[in-house]
Amino acid sequence: MEKFSLPSVSRQHLALARESSAGRSTDTVVGGSRRRLRQSVMTLVAGCRLPEHDFPGEATIQVLSGSIQLETAQETEQAGSGDLLVIPPERHSLVALEDAAVLLTVVK
Repeated sequence: MEKFSLPSVSRQHLALARESSAGRSTDTVVGGSRRRLRQSVMTLVAGCRLPEHDFPGEATIQVLSGSIQLETAQETEQAGSGDLLVIPPERHSLVALEDAAVLLTVVK
């Protein structure tokens, strides 16, 4: 059995994101290339944008702290701490409205 402290992982990676020229840091805590389920903690500093990218398959984003905005060609949705977004099956982008940590869950 494995146990992770998501607040601890989030704090560590938010510190790394603040030092990174990209303004973000990610750590896969569950899964990997050989498993169907992957959960990653992704941290972004305020204003950091993940450019538009393809739908990864079934996926959700749970906001652990801060706030984000998920954008598609048709809609925009803001989410804050405690919110869970289902990623729509289309190209999308993500922007941190304030320093944020999210748990990205993907099933391949």
